[in-house]
Parts: sequence; C-alpha cells; structure tokens
Amino acid sequence: MAQNAVAANLIMGLLLIGGVIMFPNIKQEVFPEFELDLVLVNVPYPGASPSEVEQGVILAIEESIQGLDGIKELRSTATESVAVIAVELHAGTDGDRALSDIKAAVDRISSFPEEVERPIVSLFLLRKHVASLVIHGDLTEEELRNLAENARDDLVAMDDISYVQLSGVRPYEISVEVPQENTRRYGLGLEQIAARIRAASVDMPGGGIRTDGGEVLVRTTERRRTGEEFGDIVLLSSPDGTEVRVRDVGTVIDGFAETDQESYFLGRRAALVDVYRIGDETPINVSDAVKAYIAENEASLPEGVEFAIWSDQSEVYRDRIDLLMRNARLGLLLVLFTLGLFLEVRLAFWVTLGIPISFIGSLLFMPIADVSINMISLFAFIITLGMVVDDAIVVGEAIYKQRQDGRAPLDAAIAGVREVAAPVIFAITTSCMAFAPLLFIPGVMGKFFYVIPVIVITVLLISLVESLVVLPAHLAHSKPSTRGPLAFVNKHQQRFSAQYERFVDFTYNPTVRWTVKNRYLAAAIGIALLISTLGLIAGGRVAFIFMPKIESNVVRAQLTMPFGTSVEQTRRARVQMEESLQIALAELGAPGATAVRGQLAQVGGFSADRNPSRNFGAAASHLAEVAVYLVPHEDRTFTAGDLTDAWRDAGADIAGAESLTFRFSAGPGSGGAIDIELSHSDMDILETAATRLAERVGTYAGVIEIDDGFAVGKEQLDFRLRPEARSLGLTEADVARQVRSSFFGVEAVRQQRGRDEVRTYVRRPLAERESMYDLESLLIRTNQGGEIPLGLAADVVRGHAYTEIKRVDQRRVVQVTADVTDGTNAAEVMADIEREQVPALLADIPGLHYRIAGEQKDRMESMAALGRGMIFALVGIFGLLAVAFKSYAQPIIVMSAIPFGMIGAVFGHLVMGYDMSFMSMMGVVALSGVVVNDSLLLVDTANRYRREGASHEEAIMRAGRRRFRPILLTSLTTFFGLAPMIIETSVQARFLIPMALSLGFGVLFATFIILVLVPALYLIVEDVKDRRARWWNFVYGPEGSSGEVPAGGE
Repeated sequence: MAQNAVAANLIMGLLLIGGVIMFPNIKQEVFPEFELDLVLVNVPYPGASPSEVEQGVILAIEESIQGLDGIKELRSTATESVAVIAVELHAGTDGDRALSDIKAAVDRISSFPEEVERPIVSLFLLRKHVASLVIHGDLTEEELRNLAENARDDLVAMDDISYVQLSGVRPYEISVEVPQENTRRYGLGLEQIAARIRAASVDMPGGGIRTDGGEVLVRTTERRRTGEEFGDIVLLSSPDGTEVRVRDVGTVIDGFAETDQESYFLGRRAALVDVYRIGDETPINVSDAVKAYIAENEASLPEGVEFAIWSDQSEVYRDRIDLLMRNARLGLLLVLFTLGLFLEVRLAFWVTLGIPISFIGSLLFMPIADVSINMISLFAFIITLGMVVDDAIVVGEAIYKQRQDGRAPLDAAIAGVREVAAPVIFAITTSCMAFAPLLFIPGVMGKFFYVIPVIVITVLLISLVESLVVLPAHLAHSKPSTRGPLAFVNKHQQRFSAQYERFVDFTYNPTVRWTVKNRYLAAAIGIALLISTLGLIAGGRVAFIFMPKIESNVVRAQLTMPFGTSVEQTRRARVQMEESLQIALAELGAPGATAVRGQLAQVGGFSADRNPSRNFGAAASHLAEVAVYLVPHEDRTFTAGDLTDAWRDAGADIAGAESLTFRFSAGPGSGGAIDIELSHSDMDILETAATRLAERVGTYAGVIEIDDGFAVGKEQLDFRLRPEARSLGLTEADVARQVRSSFFGVEAVRQQRGRDEVRTYVRRPLAERESMYDLESLLIRTNQGGEIPLGLAADVVRGHAYTEIKRVDQRRVVQVTADVTDGTNAAEVMADIEREQVPALLADIPGLHYRIAGEQKDRMESMAALGRGMIFALVGIFGLLAVAFKSYAQPIIVMSAIPFGMIGAVFGHLVMGYDMSFMSMMGVVALSGVVVNDSLLLVDTANRYRREGASHEEAIMRAGRRRFRPILLTSLTTFFGLAPMIIETSVQARFLIPMALSLGFGVLFATFIILVLVPALYLIVEDVKDRRARWWNFVYGPEGSSGEVPAGGE
C-alpha cells in the first residue's frame, strides 16, 4: 500500500468524511444511559395499609409470576395504598417477552380485593431529566398550578422539547362532603349518593338516525366536569316537583387531593415543571429552549411571581465535556511535543495525524454500537490519546531508521513496515484482548462503563489500519525539509537526538549490561519491590474503595419524622432544616447569595423518591426535604461534601426526627456504603435482629446515618364485630365498606379534564373524620334500614401498622443501611461487620438469614466479574503470544511486565493521594495489554537478532538499544496523553482519575521494567533452558532421544 498513495488517501478520506457525517446522529448526554433488566408491577390499592397490600396483592402476584422464565429476582414493597413488585431479569432475557408473560400472569389473578385498581405492568425506564422550571410566588395553590399547566403546554409545543411533567403539586380532585346528619335526613347512604352521581354523569354515543337529509348522530352528553356541575345533579325528586340536589346534601369542593404534598422555593410556594429529553434531543438544546421560554414570558408573569431554573443538567454536560476536551487538547499537544523531540518533524506530524483519523473514524461506528457522546465515552478517547499512536510510532520509527541507514523514502517505508508489521498486529490484538473483558461486567456498573472498551477497541483497530496502510504511503512520499521553519526545527531536533544517542550509549547500555551480568540479583530486587507494593494495599497504606463519589451541585437533606406526624410539625422541621443550612453556609464563609443558586423544599415526600405510592394519593406528612442548588465548583470555596458535613452538624438536633440523611453525589458510588439484608419468618424477631445489628454497626468510627429499616407506622384500629351486631344482620364486610366510605370515600366517577385525570369522591366532611369520637359515633346502617353506632357494633383493637413491608424472593426482609464519612473505608468496615458482628447475630437468632445488598453487593459482583475478566485476558494474551513466538516460555517473559506495571499503578495512587477503586482495577486490566506491547516488541527484536546469529546476551542488548526509542516514545505519549487528567483538580473528574493513574503511572514504570529487567528475565529463561538441556544430555547422553530437548518448554 506504500506504493499506492491514492488508495491510502481514499481510506483516510472515508474515515474522516464518514465520521464527520455521522457525528450529528450521535446522542449527547451527561452519562451513558441504558435500560435496566427490570419489569415493574404497580398496583394501587387506595386506603389499604401495608399489611393489607401484602396479603391482598403482593402474595398473589409473587405466586403467579415466580415460575416464569428469565426471572432472576423478585423484590416487592408494600406501602400504604400501593404495591410495587420489581422483577429483575437475567442478562440477555428478552424484555418485551418477559413483560408480556408477566402481564398475562397478573391479568389471570382473580383474587384481588374489590378496591384494588388495575395493575400497571411496564419495563423500568430511566427518565432523562434535563432541567426543572420553577414557578414561585405569593399565589394560591390553584393559581400556581394554572401557571404551571400553561408553562407545561407551551414548553411541550416547542420543537426541541417532547416530554414535560408537573411535580411539587397535588392532583386535582372533586370531593362531595356529606355530613352524617344529612344522610339520615334524606335517607341516603354515601354509596347511594356516589351511584347516583355516577349514573347522572354520562357521555355515551347512541348511534345515528338516517333521515332524508343525511345521518344525524344521537348522543347523551351529561358528563359533569366541574364541582358546580356535580352540585346540580338531582339525587331525589318528589311528585310535587321538589328536587334534592347534591349541593343540598353536602359541600362540593373542586380542589385537590387530600395529600400533604407542597413545595417551596426560597421560602415561597412553588410548582415545578420537569423537562425531559427523548431520543436524539440534546441536553443543551432542551435547556436552551427552556431558557428561551423564560426570557420570552417572564415579563408577563403576575406581580410577585418569578421563574427559576433548577438542576440544569446541560450545565453539568457543558462543564464536564469542556473539562474533558480541555484535557484532551492539552494531552494532544504534549503527545505532539514528545514526538517532535524524538522524531523528525514531518514524521512526527504524520504519526500524530493518526490521532484525529482514528478518533473521527471511530465516530462512524458509534451509532452502530449505540454509544453516545458523554463523560465516560470522552474519557475513553482520552485513554486512547497516547495509546493510539503506539503502533504508528513503531512503524514510523522503523521507517525513520531505514531512512537514516540510507534507503530511499519508498524503500524505507516498505522495509520498515515489513520489519514491524507482525509485532504491531499482535500488539494491537493483545491491547484489544485486555480491554475485551470490560465488555462483560454485569449489572449497572458494567452497563455504565461499557462504552470504554467499545471505543478503545474501535479506535485501536482503526489506528492499526492507519499505521500499516495510510502512514507508510504518506512517509513514502515525504522528504526532510532543508529550508524554512521546518528546517530550523529539524536542526534542533537533531541536536536532541544526538543527546538521546549519548544517553543510550553512556547511561542505558551500561545499566543493561550490569543488569544482564547480575540478572538474578536484578530479578530478586524486582520481585521484592512487587511484594512490598502489594504490602502497601494489604496493610491499608493505599486503601481500596469501590467507587469515588461523583460530586453534584445539588445537596439534599431528607428528613423522616415518625409515621403519622402532622404536616404542621413537619413544616416546622422543614423551616429548622432551612435555618441550619444558612448556619452551615455561614460557617463555610459563603453567604447564600454568592454560593447558592436556589433552595427547594418539599413537604410530603422526597423529590428523588421513586415510590409510586405518591402518585396514588398516599399520605406522607412525615417526610420533608430541603435541597440547595450550588453555583459551579469553580465559583465557590468549598465542596458539596464540606457543606454536607457542616449542614449535618448544624441540623442534627431536630426534635423527634427518626432519620436525617444527606446526599451530594450522583452516579455509581452514590448509594449507601453499608447495606445488609436480613430475613426471618417472624416479623417481631426480624425487627429485634435489625435493631441489634444497627446498634452494632453504630459502634464503628466514621459510620453515619444508620437506619435499621424499621419505622413506627401509623396507629392502626382493627374492628371485631360484636354478637349483637351480627344479630342485626350485619357482617364484617358491611362494617368495613361503610367505614371506608365515610373516612376514605367512595369513588363516584373518574374522568379526563384536559391533561389531568380527575376523581370524584363522596365522603364525610373533614370535621367528622378527625377524632376517635367521630369513628365510634359513626352510624352503621343495617339491611333493615336501622342504624347502630360503630362503637356498639364492634370492638376496636389498637395497634400499629408497618410503614412498609419489603420482600425478596417471597421472603420478608429488612435492610440495615448506613453511610460512612470521607476517609472511612467502607469495604474494611463491611468486612469487619461480616467477620465479627453477623456470625454472632446468626448464632443468637436461629432461622435468621442475611446477605449483602446495595453498593457492597454491586462491588462484589463487579469485582468478581473483573477478576474473571482479568484471568480471561491473561490467558488470551498468553495464547496470542505463544502463537506469535511459537514458544511457551517467551510469552511469560513478555507478560512479566504486567505485575510490575501494577507497581507503578499503586505508587501513582500513593503519590497523588488517591485510594484504589474499581476504576483503578479497570485501569490495571487495561494496563495488562498496553505494557505487553513494548515487551513484545523487545523480545521479537531479540529473536530476530538471534536468527541472524547473535548470542542470547548480544541479541537482547542490541534489541534494547534498537527499540529504546519506540518503547520510550509509546510510554511517554501514553503518559502525557493522560497527564492533564491525572493532575486535574476538578471534583467532577475525581472518579475518572484513578483509571488514568493506573494506566499512566503503570505504563511509565513498566517502561523501566521492560528496558532494564526484561533483558535479565530473558537471559534467566535461557539459562533455565540451557541447564535443562545439560540435564537432558546427562541423563540420556548426547545421542539420547535424537539429542534434542522436547519443544514443550520453549
């Protein structure tokens, strides 16, 4: 191909033009988005307690679906008014088929209680939230909601926005509140009133009349839509024309559902319009559309009402992409500068050109692989920034050497490629082999980082084509500059080359000569260094954590009061949380006006809460959240972690609080550090076990926010029907139905009003639902038309309902969770708990079972998969090298650089002050393929010199001198390509830096090992082979077995 520049240029043009054309079709997002192998079954059971939800709904669903194909785990949660069953599927299971099977199984259930609503079965989808438009001011709830609805309709009509949703507002509801006195006066029960409202609110087509003039449609249109219209419905009429309407027997309230959800922004009532992106919509375009809407409509808002942006993810996208692009540009300059020092300028230019060719060419395949432009994929490009020129450096340096020996450019290109083509191909193959295991990490972590191996392998394969096809054609027609600026630069480059040659002759060669002469001592020193490095990890000098936290600009404090706490008490606690936030900001020397862009508070739930019960009107008056939206990290003097610690200290004294947790991170590593799941058949014993374990967990230093998984639920009143009530013909069902009608309400009708589904309930007024007296004095109607107070009809048994009931694989469980402070090693704490605390607990409580859940479960699964992948990679690399060298021994020499590269990775973390993490280990797995390349090149060159007749010692010495420059260059370019990321101070990049540390420092240290220690190991292997040959001749004699040593040891 070196002779055909046209073909080479066409290939280059195809990669560049194809990548540019494909670029607009690539999705853009902050982090990779993926589908979870999860099917959700949501079943509303209005008014039911968690125990009733479990017994009436969950048990039936679990039994019906537990035997279906593809199910890995069943996780069920029963809360007030709703059941949620999360069905985790095995990897590779057809999600649509599983969804269909589960839906069919649920639809076949006929034992649900009458009040249970239609189950909703769906695949779990992660919504792609971009930003929230906050509307806040001194308005009524209805006025705020109307403004929010108008904003929602306007936004969704814009070209760049497809999906918008309201939050922080209560759903509409029409309530007909009928006093008990009126039901007695008119002889109407609540169920009768609901039935007549339902019958009078119809909208039904009646067909058509065929007349001579055409067909005329017939329709009954009595659908009521407003409270006033419902008040006009006639309930009773007499012969004299007297009518009793709904408004005569009760009060019709056209308002909101009886929930306690409310939102505040900067202390004022607020409504939120959450904006999401769908398909190929980009965060930047969606955010810009929201900002354009604000600019256009802000002036028309009522006085005292303002717009605000909350949690704008496009800013995060811009900041993180800019950060990575800045590091990439700086790394590219460092790579070009490094190449320019060692190679002639034109050669350095053509070698460097392989970077944009490979990068842009890879864009051609990103949509095919369903890979987006995000923080992780851009980091993958940075990883390859130095690696992508490795093969080009080897090929270019070989051609450069041929030209220095006096060959013509075309002949030098052909000879250079022939010299190194085989080792280059095997080197790229081993690199791809090292990254391949990262494709098969299971779970969320595997899906999150899947893009790294995809991009690295794609870029490396394209770079292989570029280095063996395009680069030689360009160098074959490139001549050194003898005039102009390039000649001046080449002159200085030649001076550097002379110094380089002097260094090789007078520093490197003597060092290798000493190493070769004292090869056993050198090997012992290397092994001792490796053992001491492993000791740094084992001794805790370099700690290991699963995943560094990704700091967010939003810090949340989530408060849980005792279940049943009044909304007034929770509001007061919310104000106390806001006051403690101001104290924390003052302590950090950052007044809110300069460090805070917004402050959002909610009562009645958590914004990050995925509990669907909130969508069905379940009360949550005991929950409150205060979130603060900080200015970017570069514009403040403290981190989100600093604020979290100060806020926790300032707000720790909220009276009666069951828990107060703080969150400031997002992405992998943001979950609870300690998560232990206990199960037992007896709920009381399970509660005791969870409490004891939580107490023991609390004894560890640095462990915070401990939750035993149990919360005291609402007081529950159970009824036991008395014999005298039975004598009147009453049954338990009669009493239960009438109590439910009075206190929860009877749903009369459900209809669509605009975009909203509005339910109409008939119930008692709030004033008749506030005390035990109201309950006991409730009149129960008998079948004969008589009445009896509930207090006389039934005995009331007091108790407490569970806040929620969790089940895993058809067993009740409870989770004991906790987090740790910065500087506390969660893995060490967790290991000690498993070793010391859990066995004692299991011994004390027969029948108790446990398992690790949450982040620690993900860590163990991911680390186990990574370990298996590492073994697979090593075996694959060994196999490739064995085929290449036709030997079993020489691959071991080549692969000896891998453990020594680990030394550099560990010391890199130690020097830079980082803990080892899952990302670090991913870097070590990738490192195994990178460091092998240079070792492969060195041993291959030594073998070539051996074939030419040189001795083993001479061959390895000459190989070290001949390959010193390309080995040093490939390592330096890899390190300098990653160097800007390694020294990056932004907190947004901290979770990526450990992988860069492992690769960068590992490659740098492995270079020294390859150039100095590998020659010693090469000769040690030859010594072993010689001794074995002498032993063979001693045992069998020079004529034994044809005088040949078996090839199995080669």
